[in-house]
Amino acid sequence: MQVYIGLGSNLVNPIAQIDKAIDTLQHHQHVNHLLVSKIYGSKPVGPQDQPDYVNAVACFQTSLKPIELLDELQAIEQAHSRIRERHWGPRTLDLDLLLYGQETISSPRLTVPHSFMLERGFVMKPLNDIAPDILLSNGNTVSKQLTLLDTSDLVFIKER
Repeated sequence: MQVYIGLGSNLVNPIAQIDKAIDTLQHHQHVNHLLVSKIYGSKPVGPQDQPDYVNAVACFQTSLKPIELLDELQAIEQAHSRIRERHWGPRTLDLDLLLYGQETISSPRLTVPHSFMLERGFVMKPLNDIAPDILLSNGNTVSKQLTLLDTSDLVFIKER
């Protein structure tokens, strides 16, 4: 299955956190054909009393079922000392399953497509780097959806 995940970090050298997570994914036995967007900086969503974020999106093929993939992503977060102290709070690493093929999933642990991805420039801009023509759940392509969002606070950090 082709999947897309969002990567985010705003603690303990966020760029290094994202780079290390990408390296972990590249060497994961259930991840094939990894493609990664440019890396961007963005203001936090929610509480503003935290550092800015570093964000990217990755695409890959996997044979893992959605919950198995979620478990693997959360294990990678834990390896980066992820602590869930408050909703939308600071974190060393956040890995969100954005899209799992064209599937729609609604369970207590997982919602796909990701609930807020359509309104978040820090998701749509990097997703546009690697998959501008994907048709989203609202009928727009990624590139069209991106035109509807204010991305003026996004700052290009680096190519990956």
